[in-house]
Amino acid sequence: MLRRVALSLACLSQLSAGAAAMVGDAAPETGEIARHVVLIVGSRGNSCTGVAIAQDLVLTVAHCVLPGADYKLVDYDAARRPLLRDVTSVALHPQFDLNTMLAHRATADVALLKLAEPLPAGTAPAALGARVPTTVGEPFTVAGFGVTRRGDGRTGGTLRSARLVATGRPGSLQLRLVDPATRNERAGLSACTGDSGAPVFDDGERVVVGVVSWSTGPKNSAGCGGLTGVTPLARYRDWIVDTAQKLGSSLAP
Repeated sequence: MLRRVALSLACLSQLSAGAAAMVGDAAPETGEIARHVVLIVGSRGNSCTGVAIAQDLVLTVAHCVLPGADYKLVDYDAARRPLLRDVTSVALHPQFDLNTMLAHRATADVALLKLAEPLPAGTAPAALGARVPTTVGEPFTVAGFGVTRRGDGRTGGTLRSARLVATGRPGSLQLRLVDPATRNERAGLSACTGDSGAPVFDDGERVVVGVVSWSTGPKNSAGCGGLTGVTPLARYRDWIVDTAQKLGSSLAP
């Protein structure tokens, strides 16, 4: 397991400064949002995105941190060399169902990672929102470390963000986002591999209202560039707060 984590870290160290995340040429994120978002690697070679909600606690999606593997956070030293931070425990929501998520249906796809040590001072915990998105066309900002080209892991590892809007029937069970310029009719901005767990920020209050669970290609085909499927946090906020307390973490106000 440790060897596989080391291999993931070696791949990260080879990423160029121009590596992208979020398909559709999303812009690099270097502002305030970048202080909240973290990169997670697993001993099976997978990588996901998470968001700090306390100095020692990260929120992500359950399907990214399943039992049977070790998980670590990637940090960087002053010379931009990657470092690994230890995760001491992983808590998955008890109602999460993997097959339901894989079918793009609503499930409790949320998880918490307790860290062995607090995150560095440059990382700022994000606040959780309680509002349920209900309006088609409502804007949200998504930020993740995923790939810009599906199947090409070399294009991931740099944080990028995209402004997407709600489509379909937004509510507390599921939120589907789309690039307002392409509307799922042709390839546009969307989450992709490695963006699972990426935080979805309310554009008004800049609080986290959901996490990315899945994506489609244009016109609901397989792949990326179409819809970005989000698990809203409103239904699971109490579990997140209660579990954080049990883990001894103080959430951002």
